[in-house]
Order: sequence, then structure tokens, then C-alpha cells
Amino acid sequence: MNFFLETIQVLLLSIWYNVESFIHLFVPRRKKNVAGEVVLITGQVAGFGRLMAQEFAEGMKETAQLAKQSGASRVHYYLCDCSDKNEVYRVADQVKREVGDVSILVNNAGIVTGKKFMDAPDSLIEKTMEVNTMAHFWTYKAFLPAMIANNHGHLVSIASSAGLIGVNGLADYCASKFGAVGFAESVGLELLATGKDGIKTTIVCPYFINTGMFDGCQTKWPSLLPILNPDYVAKKIIHAVLTDQVYLLLPKSIYLIAALKKLVSTFSVLFHISALTLLTSFYIQNSLSLSSLYLLSQ
Repeated sequence: MNFFLETIQVLLLSIWYNVESFIHLFVPRRKKNVAGEVVLITGQVAGFGRLMAQEFAEGMKETAQLAKQSGASRVHYYLCDCSDKNEVYRVADQVKREVGDVSILVNNAGIVTGKKFMDAPDSLIEKTMEVNTMAHFWTYKAFLPAMIANNHGHLVSIASSAGLIGVNGLADYCASKFGAVGFAESVGLELLATGKDGIKTTIVCPYFINTGMFDGCQTKWPSLLPILNPDYVAKKIIHAVLTDQVYLLLPKSIYLIAALKKLVSTFSVLFHISALTLLTSFYIQNSLSLSSLYLLSQ
């Protein structure tokens, strides 16, 4: 296909996808059935991972029991240092032996140092990149081959609005989340280019969530950028997965802010200075890389 025809094709597809998105503002997307899927969620035993495990079951030991009560017939949990490539591969092999091939992978584990760049120890910067970005590489390497073989699966990246817009006082965290977003986008395009359109990608970029991870964080405009309720975010993520939504930005104002960043540089500067000014210190809860892997199956 020559350059002219390819250009026309891109333009027509762009128009079609925009029209489709506009239609779905009024007509809900059809939800897919995830019965029989094996869902793996990385995250802390008492954090956001637990909420998503419960939501996925409707659609450590206490969490497993809650998920079973919500509808999952089998729930497994594994302890894994997501920053350690060899540990991820070891636990992944164990998962495959004991449960089977994972068909929905949710990369949710994350940490934050809460220190300005020059104050952050090198070890914490490295750990942030290892958990928030590199762990995604290793989990994809471990579980994506089976999805490719079956041309079936779903990759969910829990990133952050800080992966779209730089935030004062969170240089290492932003870098790690920018990396997570770029990685998920790139692999998603690779899969489409190789004809593996049965493997879907959902990239989640929420504003700060009230899970304890960002205690001490403030927002200048709570009506525009509220600190999000974790139950609300979990339900939105599950809905995005069930409808094969590629991007989920929360709250909806993030869509506008991300667009304005690209269009108006002055707004971007003012936004960084005022709207996302954070407290100089955070109370960091469970800032280690040790996390749990939740496995749900039916």
C-alpha cells in the first residue's frame, strides 16, 4: 500500500474511532463475560489489589475468603518481591503449575518515596523504578506467551495521572509511571501489529487514591481533582476491563488536563505550580516492594 492510501486509511480509522467513542458516550458498551478466566492481580494484601480481587470475583487469607464470598470458586495468593526478576519468574512458574495459564493480568503493585528528587536516596529511586516499571516487564514476560499462543487475554496496567503529567515532589514516581504507560501502549501496539487482536490492553491513570499510599497529599482544587475513593476506582477499572476500554483516566477532568498540557504550555506550567502542589512530606505506608499475587479462577 502506497503512502497516499495509508494516509487515507489512518484518517478514516481516526474518524471512525472518534465517532465510535462519541456514540458510546450515550450507548453503553457491551460487557464481555469473564467466567472461567484466570485473573492475576499484583498488590499489597490490604490495599487496592484486595478491592479489585473482590470486584473481579463478582465480575492474603482474608482477601481470598472475601473473594470467594463474592463468587470466585478458587482463590490463591502468593508472596512475591515484584522488583526481583528471578522471584517473579519463580512464582510465575509456580502459578502455572498450580493454577494454569493467566488470562487477565493486572499490574497493580506500586510504591512511592514521597521525597523531592535531590532528597531521595538512590536506593529508593531504584526501588521505585523496579516496582512501578520494571516489574511490568517481568510479569508480561512470564504470562504473555500463553496469551499470545491462544490469542486471548487482557493486560491491565494500573498507572497514574502522574504518568501523564509531571508532579512537583514526585520525580521518581512520575518517571516510573510514565514508563509504565509507555510500556503498556507499546506492547499493546505490538500485539495489534502481529495480529493478536484477541489480547486487550487497559491503561488506568487515576489521580491520587485514598488508600494510605498518599497520606499527606493535598489537592488545591478538590472539586476538579478530588482524592479518589478506592471502591469507586475499583468499580471503574472492572467496568473498563469488561468493556475493553483502552484508557481510563480518573476523574474525567484528567482527560481535559492531559489535552490542555499538549496544547497550552502556559497552562501546563501554572498547573504544575498551583494545582498539583503537594505537601513536602508524605506518610508512606508499606513502601517495600514485597507484595501479593492474587489468583482468581472459576
